[in-house]
Amino acid sequence: MRIVKRLDIYLLRNFIGLFVATLFISIFILLMQFVWMHVQDLVGKGLALNVLAEFFVYAVATVVPLALPLAILLSSLISFGNLGERFELTAMKAAGISLFRIMRPLTFTIAFVAVGAFFFSNNVLPKAQAKLWALIFSLRQKSPELSIPVGEFYGGIDGINIYVKQKDPVDGKLYDVMIYDYTQGFKNVSVTVADTGQIYFTEDKKYLLLRLYSGESFENMSQKEQQATGTTSIPYRRETFSMKQVLLDFDSEFARYDESVLDDQHVSKNVVELIQSIDSVQQSAHQQSLEQSGQMVKNRYFGRERKEGRVLIPVEPTERRTYDPELLFRRMTTKQKLNSVTIARERAQNYRDQIDYNALLLDDSQRYIRRHEIELYRKFTLAFACLIFFFIGAPLGAIIRKGGLGAPVVISVVLFIIYYIIDNTGYKMAREALWPCWAGMWLSSFVLLPIGVFLTYKAATDSALFNPEAWIILWRRLMARTKKIKWIKKLYEHYSRSLRRFSLRPIRHRGG
Repeated sequence: MRIVKRLDIYLLRNFIGLFVATLFISIFILLMQFVWMHVQDLVGKGLALNVLAEFFVYAVATVVPLALPLAILLSSLISFGNLGERFELTAMKAAGISLFRIMRPLTFTIAFVAVGAFFFSNNVLPKAQAKLWALIFSLRQKSPELSIPVGEFYGGIDGINIYVKQKDPVDGKLYDVMIYDYTQGFKNVSVTVADTGQIYFTEDKKYLLLRLYSGESFENMSQKEQQATGTTSIPYRRETFSMKQVLLDFDSEFARYDESVLDDQHVSKNVVELIQSIDSVQQSAHQQSLEQSGQMVKNRYFGRERKEGRVLIPVEPTERRTYDPELLFRRMTTKQKLNSVTIARERAQNYRDQIDYNALLLDDSQRYIRRHEIELYRKFTLAFACLIFFFIGAPLGAIIRKGGLGAPVVISVVLFIIYYIIDNTGYKMAREALWPCWAGMWLSSFVLLPIGVFLTYKAATDSALFNPEAWIILWRRLMARTKKIKWIKKLYEHYSRSLRRFSLRPIRHRGG
């Protein structure tokens, strides 16, 4: 019993160290991918270090759901590969310890990690995602840092392009300045050129002040100004100045979005809030559909009316009579038939437009429900994926018996790419309502679970899964069986032809 406890401690010590290391590596790789996707929101904005640190902290919390299964797969694969490569796994089995007994302490550890992953995705991840997306929206509205280059146009200000030929690095004075102003449209563009100039920020950091010296400005005149001044022959206005100040709207301060705008989004809710939102919207959508269908049936389908003078009075149910539509249509004149067909077509088109409008109203509710159901199932699939990847990585490492960062990394990346493709496919199918949400979100688990069971069975029975000789022997057996089947088939065909030939041969009598 003491030996078994020492064995458990030894396995846990090796696995936990690898798991922590691979988790940090996976988070770093996925974090770099996430930052690369949002690099345009970060570069050139002149952000403070605390804002960047906040962005990276929230981004780390967001990539954990993808990094955790990858870390479990890689760490279990390396851990059992090392045991097999050092023949420690063989010694344990020779001592009478089965593979399931070896995996038992790590299985409990992964189960604990899976439970922690569920609580993380339920309690921590919604808050982190809400803060992250509020911060991203704030970064997208942040004006870029003012850094006018030399010898090229600067377009960091909306509707303004600034060209500077030279710039003094000491006092920041600009030489040979050219400004194109498109704020009034391309037809009313104004051009300003100056020999020198300087740029200042206002005290509130919301406006940019340009002081230009010894220059000219040209501006196209609009049609209203031409009619007011009566100068139809001169299409532009020209101004010469010795000193001119231009005030531009350039808010350089960092303004945060309020996180409350994301309170009703699926990314900021836990399981209880998601279930409540789904139930409330489902009830509302069901009630809305009943009202729409009832209105269509009452006012459109059974809305027969009769005329009394100029007033249209609905016919009471007791006064309704049965008519033969075909007989009534045949008794009409040609003009009445054309009018009836035109009116029927218009009414059918109106009914169709009303149905399309009602479907459009209900589609928003259904889309809202699908997004919440997808987020609800995602919290459970994350925890289940941790278990599945352990039961794929551990048996696979015991079979290939290769440790280190060579073959295990390649195999882990390939398996994770397959998992990501399947999971993303199921997500898109569920999002577009092609599949039910539960089928789309559990698709990757349904595909990988049989693989994990198969690998665990092969590892427990010491099957040579990756031994080329075993596959060659299996192939030869299949080919030999195929040849045997072909030989039997040829023998049967030859026997059948012989029987047909014998049966068609004429019978001759001796006396004939």
